[in-house]
Amino acid sequence: MISILAFLLLAIAGTAWFVVNMRKVRRNILLGKEADRSDRKSERIQTLIRVALGQSKMVTRPVSATMHILVYAGFVLINIEVMEMFIDGAFGTHRALSFMGSFYNFLIAFFEVLAFGVTLGCAVFLIRRNIVKVKRFLNKELDGWPRTDANLILCSEIILMSALFIMNAADQTLQQHGDAHYHAAGSFPISQLIAPLFSGMSDGSLIFIERFCWWLHIVGIFGFLNYLPYSKHFHILLAFPNTYYSNLELKGKFTNLDAVTDVVKPNFDPSYQPITDPNSPQRFGAKDVFDLSWKQLLDAYSCTECGRCTSSCPQNITGKKLSPRKIMMDTRDRLEEVGKNMDANGGTFKDDGKSLLGDYISTEEIWACNTCNACVQECPINIDPLGIIIDLRRYLVMEQSSAPNELNTMFTNMENNGAPWQFSPSDRLNWAKEN
Repeated sequence: MISILAFLLLAIAGTAWFVVNMRKVRRNILLGKEADRSDRKSERIQTLIRVALGQSKMVTRPVSATMHILVYAGFVLINIEVMEMFIDGAFGTHRALSFMGSFYNFLIAFFEVLAFGVTLGCAVFLIRRNIVKVKRFLNKELDGWPRTDANLILCSEIILMSALFIMNAADQTLQQHGDAHYHAAGSFPISQLIAPLFSGMSDGSLIFIERFCWWLHIVGIFGFLNYLPYSKHFHILLAFPNTYYSNLELKGKFTNLDAVTDVVKPNFDPSYQPITDPNSPQRFGAKDVFDLSWKQLLDAYSCTECGRCTSSCPQNITGKKLSPRKIMMDTRDRLEEVGKNMDANGGTFKDDGKSLLGDYISTEEIWACNTCNACVQECPINIDPLGIIIDLRRYLVMEQSSAPNELNTMFTNMENNGAPWQFSPSDRLNWAKEN
């Protein structure tokens, strides 16, 4: 009875804490400006299924793709066994789903094989990060907590899978001892390999080991659930809405600013009716997270920090300061800072004198981008770092009149000559007359 009460209290507290954290994340994301992503619903569902569920963009890098799909499939399917553990915890039963007979035995065996795959995948990821030292995991933006976060999660998953094997091995031994509570159920192809280690132990010791590993797994699950909002592994949950709300337009197609359209279009169409309120000030581009769209902020929270974007960025490859991954990490860090500011001030943001542009992302970084969309193409969950870069540039150009000299020359030529070149329209064909 005490065990059931302890489980229920843990479940209620863990779930409540998670809900509180998710409400804060939702509030932070909705600080962004409106963006209509309600169109083309069938295409969005197809994108979600193909990219988030089908992992279609992972396969471009076979080694990491194989391991990731293995861990992903194991993580999803093993939750069926976790559901049974929850039922046992709530009602004090033992393997509550064992009434399914031989099919249940198949499921448990299948889950053990998957759990071994998860363990293998996490071990490979640890080796790639810390021994092989794949280049994209060595960038400066991963120094400190981001690198620790990745290793901590991988080690935690190995510990949880190990606890599952040990629990099943002790359970199997107790079944063989004929313990009334631990009735025969399940097939254990992996844990049976370590079961001989427990053959000489008393039932009391085996029950302690089995219960300890069961509680370790349960506490670990709720701990992991509430750790997600603070970790790059938040993409486990957010990859699905993020891919659903993907930008379905052609890559490289820029959005128009309504405030600019309202000024330009009447010159060509006298009947045009302005969209924006002329008495309501509009910011051109983005200086801080408030100026980005909610989808761009969702992108920031969804970032896996895998570095595929940065490793494919030609500017980063050639030594420029730009790292698309850092753009997304900086945006999330600033958004988290804004959220904490609001928490400390009763839900209202108090100006802290900081902004995303300048305090987190430098002008050198955003002007290094050549807008090739390599980062957008490579992201396994359709994050768009380029959209943020373009909005930050817009602010610099349209509100600060700050741009590289080459661009300022081009702007002047376009204004005076109607083209990027320094020739008047009447002189453009002179080269043809010389032939």
